[in-house]
Amino acid sequence: MKHRTGIGYDIHRLAAGRKLVLGGVRIPYPLGLAGHSDADALVHALIDALLGASGDGDIGQLFPNTDPKWKDADSTALLRAVMTRLRKAGFEVVNADAVIVAEKPAIVPHIAAMKTVLCPILGVKPDALGIKGKTNEGLGPIGQGNVIACLATVLIRKK
Repeated sequence: MKHRTGIGYDIHRLAAGRKLVLGGVRIPYPLGLAGHSDADALVHALIDALLGASGDGDIGQLFPNTDPKWKDADSTALLRAVMTRLRKAGFEVVNADAVIVAEKPAIVPHIAAMKTVLCPILGVKPDALGIKGKTNEGLGPIGQGNVIACLATVLIRKK
């Protein structure tokens, strides 16, 4: 099989005293995502999508939140490590698409910066990485502004 797809999902609570980092970009906001690492839900969803496509486990297996080594880790460093694994296995990313579901803050103003960070890591041009911001229309914990969720899908191919 030359082409493979993967799906990733991540969700984190918003909490005081944390920086909000999405797609490797610090977003000015009074709350940040709570988690063991920097809790970058977009990068975590991309990591799980990549690992799923390559059949190489998931983020929790590679970077367990029980390991102090990953405390406050920069998620883009984890993504780089995953991309190194994929490349060693002979894979490259064809394209990726992601949705950030957040009532606030607005995501669209930060998409270009996210692509600037993520495209070189993934090895794709900006037109091969889709990032969209959606609200939850006031419904549930996302709509109440308590959490941010991200979904991602990737297409990889064997070189």
